[in-house]
Amino acid sequence: MKRNQLVYGVVILAMVVVAIAAYFIVYGGNSGDTTAEAAGGARVEVKAEDRTLGNPKAPIMMVEYAAPTCPHCSHFNEAMFPQLKANYIETGKVYYIFRVFPLSSVDVAAESMARCLPANNYFQFIDLLFRNQPKWDPDGYDIPDVHAALVQMGRIAGMSAGQVDRCIGNQAEAQRITKIGQDANTRYGVNGTPTFIINGQIHSVFADWQELKDYLDAQLKKT
Repeated sequence: MKRNQLVYGVVILAMVVVAIAAYFIVYGGNSGDTTAEAAGGARVEVKAEDRTLGNPKAPIMMVEYAAPTCPHCSHFNEAMFPQLKANYIETGKVYYIFRVFPLSSVDVAAESMARCLPANNYFQFIDLLFRNQPKWDPDGYDIPDVHAALVQMGRIAGMSAGQVDRCIGNQAEAQRITKIGQDANTRYGVNGTPTFIINGQIHSVFADWQELKDYLDAQLKKT
């Protein structure tokens, strides 16, 4: 499906699709990063720049790779994430890490805006984007001016048009976001969204809340 391109200098590098084994272990850590250990001995690097929820010492570490323009990600956000948050994240069972896997320059722009906001407003803005995809997302919707639509989303979050443009035009941030996607592809074989890494194991879309709940409960029994 064709996507409109933003005209404000956002560049997304091509990501190579690589066939990789079922799960991967990330070793090491840069200054300011931490390495949390999940059940079964799998170690996942959690960077200082990651946006996270929950207790880092929770028995389940759950990484979600998602794209703001992804309709399946939006569905997960609305239909399953509230229950995940209430029953597993806030109860200390799941340490949740959210990373954007950009599918287009529009995803890079949206994430760049989210990163301009205070860290404690990040998830609120991502939720805003997911719930309002028909108003700004060119993937599946007729959005004649994507830039103007993103500016409007930014205004809801308290950003001026000038701030939105500065965020979107931040090439260093755009490169960082793109690198996250490339790293997800080469390390974990991620090539679509949403993709979850739960205690080191790769899982694609969950059909419904019951499937996710059963999966998490099975993981808890192993701990």
